[in-house]
Amino acid sequence: MTALPASPALWPHRPRIAVIGAGPGGLAAAMLLAAQGARVILFEKDAAIGGRSRTLEAPGGYRFDLGPTFFLYPRILAEIFAACGAELAAEVELLRLDPQYRLVFEGAATLDATPDLARMEAEIARLCPADARGLHGFLAENRRKLEAFRPVLERPFCGLCDHLSPSLLRSLALLRPHRSLDQDLARHFRDPRVRLAFSFQSKYLGMSPFRCPSLFTILSFLEYEHGIFHPRGGCGAVAAAMARVAARLGVEIRLETPVERIAFAGRRAVGVESGGARHAADAVVVNADFAHAIPRLIPDALRRLWPDRRIAAARYSCSTFMLYLGVEGSFPGLAHHTVLLAEAYRRNIRQIESGEIPDMPSLYLHHPGATDPSMAPAGHSSLYLLVPVPNLRRGAGIDWAREAPRYRRLALDRLRAIGLPDIEPRIRAEVMVTPEDWQARYAVGFGATFNLSHDLGQMLGFRPRNRFAGVEGVYLVGGGTHPGSGLPVIYEGARITAGLLARDLGLRPAPQGGGLAGLAPAYTPAE
Repeated sequence: MTALPASPALWPHRPRIAVIGAGPGGLAAAMLLAAQGARVILFEKDAAIGGRSRTLEAPGGYRFDLGPTFFLYPRILAEIFAACGAELAAEVELLRLDPQYRLVFEGAATLDATPDLARMEAEIARLCPADARGLHGFLAENRRKLEAFRPVLERPFCGLCDHLSPSLLRSLALLRPHRSLDQDLARHFRDPRVRLAFSFQSKYLGMSPFRCPSLFTILSFLEYEHGIFHPRGGCGAVAAAMARVAARLGVEIRLETPVERIAFAGRRAVGVESGGARHAADAVVVNADFAHAIPRLIPDALRRLWPDRRIAAARYSCSTFMLYLGVEGSFPGLAHHTVLLAEAYRRNIRQIESGEIPDMPSLYLHHPGATDPSMAPAGHSSLYLLVPVPNLRRGAGIDWAREAPRYRRLALDRLRAIGLPDIEPRIRAEVMVTPEDWQARYAVGFGATFNLSHDLGQMLGFRPRNRFAGVEGVYLVGGGTHPGSGLPVIYEGARITAGLLARDLGLRPAPQGGGLAGLAPAYTPAE
């Protein structure tokens, strides 16, 4: 495509950029672009910032993270803050967790995952003594893997020829793309429970460890190498800090202002339309959910690589059934994060993949009160209960209005497997979110909570590109574009997108800091 004029002197005004969606990617892109001199207006359809990383409040003073509940690999966001003249540590208090989480292998054992490697070896040895010796080898190998693949995750894919880049070709030997997570981990760990302890993280992507590409062993590696953090006040506190920095940089944030469509002159975006008014823009950044928003924002005829039929046929992550519970009393023995891995874990996965609601599901429980009492009133607890279920494409025949009360009862009963007694009499506030709610209330396409699947056919250049193909002046950020889902990856994607847009608009270099050599990238994007 043809880039916009390369010199700021050629612009009769400071470039105007419209950002659609105040999720993590939209906030990060707005910060970076404003730091480089652009005039940025951020349009958010809801009354709160943060997207799926917002804070959910329930009557009685209970507060919950709506989506992500922990913070991983803060280096990227710290560099973004530094490039914007701010300091992440001064804006958000990040509490490193130890143990990071508790794994409960139903009917068998528990494991407290800790970044203290000697203690972690002892935890593994309780499951399989021989596997304890594999921990250091696993970490060393993934240290090399991340180092090899990090340049790939930090650059855009503007065409298929980018898959022949030297950095990607050099990394293939370590990536072993033909293997799944579980298959790759079998080289280090013999016991399937130990392998599951280092592969259940594929659920962060909404995928099965038996199908997820082996590249993603780096997820569990990052946990042990760089830590798992709880932002005091929840992950919504990070979004709030980003909004504060963005406002200091001059970003105008308009809440409760949904964008109906992107305005085009031919194939060039010239603004956005909201509430019957047109807002002119030299470029548009879309942070809304890809499958939900793109068919509404951009006419099908303009979407050369991602027409409606391809979006409908794409592969999507699982969904989640959620209970946010304000409970009277405290739970002193309950970990901050607890993952129950069902006894019939493989069967559980197969049910989700075939579109069935699992009958004895795995689940995840977040208990922030173990670390941060600010999430609930004194003497009370905020509990976040997540159960993976099929998305609305795979589970097209599921009537969630009918199933939700039954599944709520099952989810609460399953808490007994992690040592919680019947908590229902103590519930004082409750919010339920089903896959249909994710789609209708939170604009998540097909209710696929973790966005497009991360299989090999939907990664790198095969994923929607940061500079959206087929039109001019439209850019993507968020889990539906390269590099993918998960907060640190979304932040990196925002940095890639901001770099492309800055080069296209000829913005001035950003302030340097935190090891970031300016935001206009050193690579030359393929046109």
